[in-house]
Amino acid sequence: MYAQYFGLKQAPFSIAPDPRYLFMSERHREALAHLLYGVGGGGGFVVLTGEIGAGKTTVCRCFLEQIPRRTNVAYIFNPKLTVAELLKSVCDEFRIPYEHQGPGQATIKDYVDPLNEFLLKTHAVGQNNVLIIDEAQNLSPDVLEQLRLLTNLETSERKLLQIMLIGQPELRTMLAQPELEQLAQRVIAHFHLEALSEEETSQYIQHRLGVAGLKRGRLFDKKTVHRIHQLTAGVPRRINVLCDRALLGAYVENKSRVDKAIIDKAAQEIFQVPTKASHASAASHKPANSDEAATQRTPRRQAQEPWMPWLAAGLLFTSIAGIGTAA
Repeated sequence: MYAQYFGLKQAPFSIAPDPRYLFMSERHREALAHLLYGVGGGGGFVVLTGEIGAGKTTVCRCFLEQIPRRTNVAYIFNPKLTVAELLKSVCDEFRIPYEHQGPGQATIKDYVDPLNEFLLKTHAVGQNNVLIIDEAQNLSPDVLEQLRLLTNLETSERKLLQIMLIGQPELRTMLAQPELEQLAQRVIAHFHLEALSEEETSQYIQHRLGVAGLKRGRLFDKKTVHRIHQLTAGVPRRINVLCDRALLGAYVENKSRVDKAIIDKAAQEIFQVPTKASHASAASHKPANSDEAATQRTPRRQAQEPWMPWLAAGLLFTSIAGIGTAA
């Protein structure tokens, strides 16, 4: 909606994990290096953790674009599975045919045997095999134990399956449990992706605007970036959501740059951040009766909706433009 107004080719702050927009901070470079190291690291586990929205999945997508040739990849992004379901998914990702021998339901052996055969055959022709599991903090202990068993297949030089676990900080806690010590000992690389510093937040915003087509100048000044970092704690996804809404606000208000006031309005709507005025009002006034309480509730409710007219105006403008074009 606002891209053309600011001279952009596209909206710069989408939350989709688009590798083109990956801002390679020092932390992100290290995270990517750990994943790339894992491909030739002799097998075992590589663990990448980070807060929600820190950019783990985006780093992983970038890794997939740079993965060495002759590498087979299985990517599991929904790990809330049983042991049998996970093994079936791994075989499907590697395109390994399997069938159940004998009566009754399929067993774990029906998946493990063809998977082991596949790993041996591909290793013999010089291929690597990588299993990537996103949101790995959702794995059950039974599934984690089965993954450890999969790494038992090895030659005298290396293990035949490299497993990469990507997840939230809880994953580190899980792997520290005594019952998973055998798995933890097979982790050859572990990196925790921290949030961005204030300087990196500024670079991140400018980087995404540049990729989106901004030719010159800054849409966010230093004070505004400082406020953005305060409100988002440097988490990229939160930065994206806040900056996207702020640019929409600046567009509707016909401003050429985003100022601190616009950021505060955006944060109030998205993150439910109370304004200083509402803090002062709440501290100095307590309702004496139900009528007074009802009177005080109305201004607070209105204060929480400063952006709704902006959204309505923007959508109305788009609709009118579309009708005019069709006519």
